[in-house]
Amino acid sequence: MTVASKKPRTDPPAPAKCKPCKGTGEVSRTVRVGRKHRPVGEQTGMCLSCFGTGHAPTE
Repeated sequence: MTVASKKPRTDPPAPAKCKPCKGTGEVSRTVRVGRKHRPVGEQTGMCLSCFGTGHAPTE
């Protein structure tokens, strides 16, 4: 009886990065104020595509 050799262990592939946040989990939005809605700065928030994980959503 022969012993079967074990296959080398492979790591699972890394998940793809989310496109809107580029893998950071945060996106920037322009803050607008006043009657003319002039931009005054940016505010960061959680990416709603990946919910802050940075990985591309799976279907």
